[in-house]
Amino acid sequence: MIKRVYFSLVFILITINIINAQSRFSDTGPVQKNTTTNSSTNTPKKDSSGSFLKHRNDLEDSITVFYRNFNSTKNQKLDSSLDDFHKRYILPYYAYDLGNYGSAVKSLLFSPILKPGFDAGFHQFDMYNYSVDNTKFYNTTKPFTVLSYMLGSSSEQIVDIVHTQNHKDNFNFSLEYRFSNSPGILRNQNASNSNIRVTSHYKSPFKRYEWHMIFIINKNSSSENGGLDSLQKLNSLSLSDPFEVETRLGNEANAYLNPFNTSVKTGNLYNQSQFLFRHHYDIGQKDSLRINDSTLIRYFYPRLSFQHTLSVEGSTYNFIDSQIDSFSFYSYRDNYHKTLDSLGGVISFKDHWNMLSNELSIVTYPDKKNISQYFKFGASVQTFKGVFNDSLHHNYYDLSGVVEYKNRTKNNVWDIDANGQLFLNGYHAGDYAANITLKRQLSKRIGDLMLGFQNVNSSPSFLYTPQTGFPITDKQNFSKQNITRLMVEYNNPVGKFLLRGEYYLLNNYLYSDSFFSLKQDAKLFNVLHVTAEKKFKLNKYFNWYIDAHLQQTTGGAPINIPFLFFRNRIAFEGNFFKNLFLSTGIEAKYYTNYTPSDYSPFTGQFFNQNTYTTSNRPDINFFFNFRIKSFKLFTRIENLNALGQNFSFNHYSFHTQLYPNPGLWYRLGVWWNFVN
Repeated sequence: MIKRVYFSLVFILITINIINAQSRFSDTGPVQKNTTTNSSTNTPKKDSSGSFLKHRNDLEDSITVFYRNFNSTKNQKLDSSLDDFHKRYILPYYAYDLGNYGSAVKSLLFSPILKPGFDAGFHQFDMYNYSVDNTKFYNTTKPFTVLSYMLGSSSEQIVDIVHTQNHKDNFNFSLEYRFSNSPGILRNQNASNSNIRVTSHYKSPFKRYEWHMIFIINKNSSSENGGLDSLQKLNSLSLSDPFEVETRLGNEANAYLNPFNTSVKTGNLYNQSQFLFRHHYDIGQKDSLRINDSTLIRYFYPRLSFQHTLSVEGSTYNFIDSQIDSFSFYSYRDNYHKTLDSLGGVISFKDHWNMLSNELSIVTYPDKKNISQYFKFGASVQTFKGVFNDSLHHNYYDLSGVVEYKNRTKNNVWDIDANGQLFLNGYHAGDYAANITLKRQLSKRIGDLMLGFQNVNSSPSFLYTPQTGFPITDKQNFSKQNITRLMVEYNNPVGKFLLRGEYYLLNNYLYSDSFFSLKQDAKLFNVLHVTAEKKFKLNKYFNWYIDAHLQQTTGGAPINIPFLFFRNRIAFEGNFFKNLFLSTGIEAKYYTNYTPSDYSPFTGQFFNQNTYTTSNRPDINFFFNFRIKSFKLFTRIENLNALGQNFSFNHYSFHTQLYPNPGLWYRLGVWWNFVN
């Protein structure tokens, strides 16, 4: 069913846009031809929200598209850069999977969950999924569509569709759809993801009432093979194909490579959905501006706003193994120290959650002409129900208070963002989060300085509680975890470099140390993370990009991270033949040897181990990217470092023990923008 819907959407959108597209979108942002201007300064006027006021003209051959992130009042432009493939790719450059796109993902950089309140405990697929926090609300003068398709080795494919349009100036809706499928290079490694997001935004003609709506569905299906049964067999492959080697999980008799297979016999099936509706009614001052006899622009300056947010969520986390046979019996016993009660049955571990939350808030605006400065006070009530392997309904609730202050000054010199949440009563009573960031533009030449402080006191996720349906061997009630984060960042756009320092102080840290065991470290320890990013212009066409990370732990921290991590890109770049923008070169990534985390396919947790140390070559990739008007193409030949004897690419890297990274890998992706 998902395949039929996906192919139908692709066909319909491509057909409509090719027939109706009368112009091409230029990512450099052409100026609107018919724009209301100030006669004395000849610059576009802005309304109280900071948006440019303009007459809509359906005949003009240009388009203006901008967006705002959820919970933000800052307009942002679409990114048209070519130098970094990972700005288009779903996974960031510092993340690694288990050797196949769609499998569990972990970051090489320390990135703890800084969120109080409810947490189911499963995050290995988060980077593939849509979320409320990464939702964009668009505003466009014409219907705008982005179609993208990426094809990789071993029949890997990713389809991504974004469509947005304004019905009027005050109403926009958008649809995003992403589907990926990757069979992998090992047995029982196929993985697929399906993501849908629908958003809409409406503001009444008199600007008193406004609402935002978000609807998200994420489905992650990932077969789990437990890694290779024998690493030595990689060195004696008769067909130079890792698919020959037995894996720890999955029925060997049913092992076959099928690019259209999205079913999971042994692995994880996660489903998540969320509906969020936020609306507010404002009290303030009305104003208007007469442009001509037929055009009247209305202003409204809010001073007091009453806001309500409704959120409904549902999620299911399920590990299944429906291929139990004699091989599975011995594999569970020898590799995971689990004795199966019988053969030929089905193993299933499941947590299912339903949540309903309501938040009521009052927002005040001290400066009527700056909606980016406001105070917010509110309270939230959340009820959530869990169903585990016992099929009983477990009901919980939370009552929390929220406070927030933001101020982005009109001259963009100072930015202040402060917010806090305290759980007053309910299951997570005593949880809290406090966060403040201060940003100061020192000057346009010197750049920006930002300081930040964050402290989060959070209850253990439900995977760490006796209620979970997953086979945790030491189920108990752990103490609350406390994490403090100090941050300083200096950004110099003129010099094209960035420096950032993060210092974490952790107490009662929660982690996993085996396939079925969870632990808590009661002692206090810290983590230091320093980042440096710089672009060097070697000559007219050659540029050198550096991303460097230093990470250091103290106090015997139970954390697996490399001490140094570098990414270097040397690219030949420029604008040729008027409309051709090109970026091609070599990318190299390297991290110092360390003891990486192992992975539990049953609980979805990366866990600490101290018996295996990495000894990988630097990852070397070739890229060739170009843009012609609205068409972009990204080409990559990855893992050139896997070159072995006789020109075969079989010198595999291991980011996680027992899971080899693929050998030579090819990716070709196209992004095409359409304007109707």
